[in-house]
Amino acid sequence: MGDAGCNAQQPGNMSDGVEKSELVIERLSKANLADLDKLYYSIYRKSQPSGYFAKKYDTAYTGVEYLGFIAYNEKHEPIAFYGVIPCFIRYGEQLLLAAQSADNMTNPKYQFKGLFIKLANITFDWCKEEGVSFIFGFPHQNALHGFLVKLRWHITETMSCYIIPTGMISGEQIIRRLPFFAKLYKNYQQQVLKSYLLPQKGIENSVLKDGFGGVNRNAHYLNYKTYHDTQVIRVREALLWIQIKNGFIIGDINCCDEDFDETMNEVRKLAFKLGLSEIHFHTSHQTKLSDLFSDRYNATSSFHVLFKDLGSNIALDKIKFTYADVDTF
Repeated sequence: MGDAGCNAQQPGNMSDGVEKSELVIERLSKANLADLDKLYYSIYRKSQPSGYFAKKYDTAYTGVEYLGFIAYNEKHEPIAFYGVIPCFIRYGEQLLLAAQSADNMTNPKYQFKGLFIKLANITFDWCKEEGVSFIFGFPHQNALHGFLVKLRWHITETMSCYIIPTGMISGEQIIRRLPFFAKLYKNYQQQVLKSYLLPQKGIENSVLKDGFGGVNRNAHYLNYKTYHDTQVIRVREALLWIQIKNGFIIGDINCCDEDFDETMNEVRKLAFKLGLSEIHFHTSHQTKLSDLFSDRYNATSSFHVLFKDLGSNIALDKIKFTYADVDTF
């Protein structure tokens, strides 16, 4: 991959003295956040909800925010972006500042010019300056080669996905495209969920209870995580962090082993009543939830778990995740 003549100047003064024919790279900031919406639309021809990127990259609770870089063409149009989102990882008695690799976007007209690699490496250097110990991510298949070969990340595992049919034939995706019916459908779902809902924004990280390292979900993190529409419900004595989107998505569960079967039976009935055809759950291996699900349901390969160590000196394969930790949840 070539560099396409990119001019990666120092953050804070990246547009000074740049020739018209050169590309300009700027650090993400409040001033240019709207350019992420423009870039996203230019690629996908649809928009994220209002304020989505502003909330996602507002990680001030960690002491570090706007860890990403945007590339512009000679007309100062955004053409590529790479960004990570800081968080804390609890690892035994340690609390480490880490970051999750998040959005990687390049306008199709500028692909295969090395922009992703250039923006990523600049971001990694800036992460080191900010004291980030390591970066983790869950890249899709098309980006895997770039992360492993070009950026020299290493893979620790491939998570498992469990898809549990409810017996319902779902028309959710069709209904969501029809504004009037979509609103009625959502109102119906919330009415069904009403007796299960809890007034909290997330739940404890189940992998920490299993003795692994994992994302530290304190109150600050859970307040931040509200850039997606998720909810917490109680089913019997279990707590589930869920998302209703293309199915009944479980982010994480706090549940006693002996109650697991009855809890999941109730969850299946609830998902059916909500008009959803499938329940989805993603988890790392070796966790208690992994054992409970794998003993009862068939697994398929899910997210590849990759790390870029910036000097942490810890065993990164001891850090585990559920879908609640992925930036798309």
